[in-house]
Amino acid sequence: MAVFGYEMDEHRASSSRRRRSLYHNLGGGRFADIIFWKNKKQSGTILAVFTLIWFLFEVVEYPFITFICQILLLFIFIFLIWSYIGSSKLIQSKPPSINDLRISESTWRFLFNKINWFIIKLYDISSGKDFRLLFLAVVSLWILSVVGNYFSSLTLLYIVFVGLETIPMLYEQYEEELTYAASKSGRDMKKLLNKFNSKVINKIPKAQAKTRRTM
Repeated sequence: MAVFGYEMDEHRASSSRRRRSLYHNLGGGRFADIIFWKNKKQSGTILAVFTLIWFLFEVVEYPFITFICQILLLFIFIFLIWSYIGSSKLIQSKPPSINDLRISESTWRFLFNKINWFIIKLYDISSGKDFRLLFLAVVSLWILSVVGNYFSSLTLLYIVFVGLETIPMLYEQYEEELTYAASKSGRDMKKLLNKFNSKVINKIPKAQAKTRRTM
């Protein structure tokens, strides 16, 4: 138990450094904040919207064109009624102006920065500087291509999105336990391999020794 407590203290001492590195590896900023649920209201809203879209198109099988047209009609009627009520001064809140509906340049800049970050990461992985990361990327893409044969594109994207919104958060929450379990499993596996080498592999007579005896 003392050894266990000492090892857990070591993991707690280095957990903040690992957490920061994982946070920055995911790009930092708004995207990482959503993935790590720094803003729970925003992350929960995005997850609820994606779940609703998946439910409408995959479970209910709602037509996509019909959905888009009805959403646009709903916005038109809302803005029409809002403009009429606002002009008649029945309510104090005024409808949004054209400038309020425009997408800001910072939003487009944020999207393009994320696209550039993805391209740079893809190029960095493809360069082969980190073979483990390259192998992990190739295996992950191959698994996704195989899984894609059994699910629709929307369902696959929904599964990936839910994984992105849950796995990093769960890893951050239980990082100490997972890291300790992984390191302990690695040490136990190394001990078993050493025992197997000493008791089995090393006792097998080598070919050179046999040839010397026959001579």
